[in-house]
Amino acid sequence: MMQVTLTMKSRAKPFIPIEAEMIIPMNFIGNRELFVWEGNKKRRLEDIFTVRKEGNVNSPENIVVVLRGDTSRVKRVGEYMSSGTITIEGDIGMHCGNFMRGGNIAIHGNADGWLGREMRAGSIVCHGNAGDYCGSGYRGEKRGMRGGKIEVFGNAGDYLGEYLTGGEIHVHGNAGMFAGAEMRGGSLIIDGDVWIPGANMAKGSLVIRGRVYNMLPSFEKIEEKEGMMIYHGDVANKGKGEMIIEMSTEDST
Repeated sequence: MMQVTLTMKSRAKPFIPIEAEMIIPMNFIGNRELFVWEGNKKRRLEDIFTVRKEGNVNSPENIVVVLRGDTSRVKRVGEYMSSGTITIEGDIGMHCGNFMRGGNIAIHGNADGWLGREMRAGSIVCHGNAGDYCGSGYRGEKRGMRGGKIEVFGNAGDYLGEYLTGGEIHVHGNAGMFAGAEMRGGSLIIDGDVWIPGANMAKGSLVIRGRVYNMLPSFEKIEEKEGMMIYHGDVANKGKGEMIIEMSTEDST
């Protein structure tokens, strides 16, 4: 195994975002010079992070990259990642895990918007909260997450799983508005409360274990089964998705 520890250095302007799509395990094989962008300025990785390597391997699947310090403004970590592990000890910026194709990302703080955007495979576990558009497609994109799994132990923001096409998203807390909007497939599970879920849903499975607020009237109730209410829809869009809601929350829909 090989561990690469990246510890954020103090910055004069810590509010400036850092574009760091090159932080994926495979890029730490050998002694390549790596660069990030701090705002509109190209920086060497060593200008932003203290870099420590322990071990030496030839395969990214045996590499663990650890991010420490204030990484809340570091964006695009894990983009196109295909193997290996990234562990983020605090918060992380937008677009973490973009287009991810394998491997594992663990976030021990909160994640900003578009976590796991359009990911294909792999696993993302966020122990804090996730921002808006978790597992969704970017603006104008008609396909969101297509495979893999995202698990959020806190809450998620608005448009959770928008255009979800495959894979699984599981949020243990609450979700904001329009979770599962435009779903085309996959599985979305929300243990907490949600507002206006499933708008224009076409396919896939949406399970809600908390309260549902402002349930759309364009979902057709099909049956009661094992303490759950099962709906099909969004029928306004000729959708054939399945929304499953605990019966105990039915009076709040």
